[in-house]
Amino acid sequence: MIAQRTPPGLAFPQPQLVTWITPLTGATVIHPGRCDGSRRCGVLFSTLQIEGDTMSRSIDVVVVGGGYAGVMAANRVSRRDDVKVTVINPRQVFVPRLRLHQLVGGTHDAVAEYQEVLADGVELVVDNANHIDAVGRTVTLADGGSVGYDYLVYAVGSHSGGQQVPGAAEFAYPVATFEAAQRLRAALLEIPRSATVTVVGGGPVGIETSAELAEQGRSVRLICGGDVGPYLHPSARRTARKYLADLGVEVIEGPDASVTAVSSGAVELGDGRTLASQLTIWAAGFGVPDLAARSGLRTDAAGRLLTDETLTSRDSSRIVAAGDASAPSDLPFRMSAYIAGCLGAHAADTVLARIADAQPAPIDLAFQAMCFSFGRGAGIFQLLHKDDRAKRLYFTGFMGRKLKEYSCAASVKHLVTEARKPGSHHWPKDGGHRPALLRTRNDVPTPSA
Repeated sequence: MIAQRTPPGLAFPQPQLVTWITPLTGATVIHPGRCDGSRRCGVLFSTLQIEGDTMSRSIDVVVVGGGYAGVMAANRVSRRDDVKVTVINPRQVFVPRLRLHQLVGGTHDAVAEYQEVLADGVELVVDNANHIDAVGRTVTLADGGSVGYDYLVYAVGSHSGGQQVPGAAEFAYPVATFEAAQRLRAALLEIPRSATVTVVGGGPVGIETSAELAEQGRSVRLICGGDVGPYLHPSARRTARKYLADLGVEVIEGPDASVTAVSSGAVELGDGRTLASQLTIWAAGFGVPDLAARSGLRTDAAGRLLTDETLTSRDSSRIVAAGDASAPSDLPFRMSAYIAGCLGAHAADTVLARIADAQPAPIDLAFQAMCFSFGRGAGIFQLLHKDDRAKRLYFTGFMGRKLKEYSCAASVKHLVTEARKPGSHHWPKDGGHRPALLRTRNDVPTPSA
């Protein structure tokens, strides 16, 4: 005989075991594919399974952060039937951050439903994580509730950085998060198209945002504080300059072109110039949330969680890190959606190894490519050596644009595939470059027991 007790609105499939579901906290929870039409459930549940006279508790894996790394980790861990996976994320939609410049330009909404990208049975707690208690193995939520864990994946992602420049936090609009991009979009709609828009930062976000806005007829200035597209091969960089010039973007490069101050109507440069700017966009670098530091966990100088090469925290073998907020061996990878997905999958493999009482493997991944869009009509797809150096080979124009679009779509498709077939995500391996870097530094941490 099967007994099942569920709150109104939930439609769980018929269980094979007798199942009791009891309230644990009042946080907002989404069960992909398991709730009513709104997919919003008002309470988090803990599951106790009983078969005959044998009682067993599921292994609780909590993933803090629902971006590329967090979703990949959650989906991969779900391959074990005895694991209960909970994702804690401040918003109820998945944000493909590779699309944020399009959100700013109004050509994409930059959202996907978690129902589409999370594996069945993974629970989503829509709240902010305020504190991680590594000893008590609990996560305190902003609403006052808490979620216990046996293993935790720290995947809080990143946000705009470098806003310690005087006036930047007050007068410049960041673009690296969904909410920031929404605010920027609203601000752009309040000014005339002829108004001068200054974009600070010559990396992918700065380049793509500049191109997106210039293609729509806006007056755009891009200040790089160095070379535009520094990761590109010099030949590809020349092409990038041409594409920006064709769109009418004024590019200011060089070591003296760094922004030293921002005001409500201008930016000041290191060479002493003051340039009028009716709206300033900050796309110079990334920062990370301070959750790890606030929780007493060791971090690098930028606030990323310090781990060994298995992505295990130096403070607790029950905590692993992935994505932009991780710093394996204090030698973090370049922040990118591709790397986040790989690290998320490897973090999950580390958790699964520990559950199986096996030794986790060190991270091993190779870079493949990076890409830039220049509005809707052109792009650059730069092939990379395994160690992240640009190759001479790259694709431009329409082909570059198609490859860029394919990459954006693939970053979400990989999550969907992993949700349907946990354990299926694979990536090319480096083999020797990273171990050589670590040997050169001669401070490879011993993996946690």
